[in-house]
Amino acid sequence: MFDFNRWALLFSDWRVFAQGFSITVLISAVSLFFTILISFLVGIIRCSQNRKIKGVCLAYINFFQNTPLMVQLLFMYNVLPRIGITLSPFACGCLGLSLYTGAFGASVIESSIKAIPKGQTEAALSQGMSYVQSLFFIIIPQTIRIAIPPMTNQCVNMIKNSATLTVVTAGELMYRADGWASDYGCYTQAFIISAFLYLILCLPLSKWAEHLEKKAARG
Repeated sequence: MFDFNRWALLFSDWRVFAQGFSITVLISAVSLFFTILISFLVGIIRCSQNRKIKGVCLAYINFFQNTPLMVQLLFMYNVLPRIGITLSPFACGCLGLSLYTGAFGASVIESSIKAIPKGQTEAALSQGMSYVQSLFFIIIPQTIRIAIPPMTNQCVNMIKNSATLTVVTAGELMYRADGWASDYGCYTQAFIISAFLYLILCLPLSKWAEHLEKKAARG
């Protein structure tokens, strides 16, 4: 751990870790966009009156919440090509993270919508607004305020879960760190710096989520 030469070797190859870090940020950003999209779409449907579509969404939530992310990723990367669907490692990583985190985010959105008194929707409908209008102008703005703290926590978890993308060779931080460590035998240095870089990404978001939760608790 305290071998100066090994640390010097790591910092001389800093571009390897910088590339992995940048890919992790890019994958996380793309996955976050689709996670939010999936979370709101599925969460809103779960609060609708259409039982068939609600059942499909519930099946999606139950499957992705209760199976390991790594199994899902390996299925997408190794099994889908056998039925003619081939995804690049980057696409596979983004899709896997989005579907997995979106399943948890959908539960957050569903519970946030249900936390809003039904009387508000009924009042909007009585004033001549359609259900869609009441949803977008009355329900969703309040839902966002309630859902931001737990959704921020889901974002943190998504970034941490991106480390599993090494199994599909997505080129993210953990993949680069593990490859570099295997080449030079410097596992301690590689994983210490990787943990530090993940900390840089996750800690500010985690603290922001704590701040939002305290703010929400104060009303």
